[in-house]
Amino acid sequence: MNFRDLKKQYEALKPEIDLAINNALSSARFISGPQVKELEEKLAEYIGVKHCITCANGTDAITLALMAWEIGEGDAVFVPDFTFFSSGECPAIVGATPIFVDVDSRTYNIDPIKLEEAIETVLFEGKLVPKVVVAVDLFGLPADYNRIKHICEKYNLLLLEDGAQGFGGSVNGKKACSFGDISTTSFFPAKPLGCYGDGGAIFTDNDEWAAILRSLTVHGKSGNDKYNNIRIGMNSRLDTIQAAILLPKLKAFEEYELDKVNEVAGLYNEKLSASKLILPYVPQGYVSSWAQYTVQLPDGTDREQLITKLKEKNIPAMVYYIKPMHSQGAFDNTRSAVADCPVTEQLCKTVLSLPMHPYLEGEDIYYVCKQILEFLNE
Repeated sequence: MNFRDLKKQYEALKPEIDLAINNALSSARFISGPQVKELEEKLAEYIGVKHCITCANGTDAITLALMAWEIGEGDAVFVPDFTFFSSGECPAIVGATPIFVDVDSRTYNIDPIKLEEAIETVLFEGKLVPKVVVAVDLFGLPADYNRIKHICEKYNLLLLEDGAQGFGGSVNGKKACSFGDISTTSFFPAKPLGCYGDGGAIFTDNDEWAAILRSLTVHGKSGNDKYNNIRIGMNSRLDTIQAAILLPKLKAFEEYELDKVNEVAGLYNEKLSASKLILPYVPQGYVSSWAQYTVQLPDGTDREQLITKLKEKNIPAMVYYIKPMHSQGAFDNTRSAVADCPVTEQLCKTVLSLPMHPYLEGEDIYYVCKQILEFLNE
């Protein structure tokens, strides 16, 4: 059993993907081929925004957004404490200070109450200028943008949606990656929409920012003149082959994969409903794209022993995330290491993610749940 079965997906889409790759190879336009533009147009249409700018990976996408806003030294960027490292790494890369904020114990996303408290603390300290909120759509579930946007407006902050795990999710029909002033996503292979290498994209309705972002992805060039560099940028482009691969995968994602992965989540919920596990919570009106199916184990459960038991039964299980962001060694002895995040600290001790993908069979789900329930009842 695979945690996210990319082999099964490839088998299902093999004719379309092979043709797309062969067409890209035959054209020999390996950089900025027509498939890139086609993908950007289709992604923008799917998300419901004016502009999609593809790039080399999801980490670059966040960094580029911060660069476009000229975020840097002396600026505070508010980031959930329970997330992947790049959400906080990127503000630090541009010289800003990530301020880590505790999350909601049900949704795993940034807690709006704690966010406002963190902003007020930074303002009271008077050493940093609050500039940006990075809201992460963790495990496929969009953050609470109704409340987060209100806070951003109140304090005049920019909102960056990190939708690396959230692509395909929605709130009352509005798609993830459309909530931020700028939003980003990742096409890492294991993401809800993944390519066969690294890739990323940036979304915005702002024409000026879109133009700057396109410039920044190609060494800060001016328009179509790559030898007239008007700002310091980076080399961050999505390869033509990866765009070609993503086109049939996007079609499958829209047509059935998102629905299927929600069916898988429903089966997990049904089979585990009577257990002592805390199951994933999806608020009314929300749709998750289920980048991970993550449960919280009961207090006193030996997580490592459970993982070992599952591994013996050929069931992969993962821990996202084992360490709070503010405790990462990269932030030792900095303002970023100062955080009061008890929910995150508890989650890091109790969460466990189970195999999750659109091609997971019902019998596999029953098997996984049977092993977990037997362990918990021992």
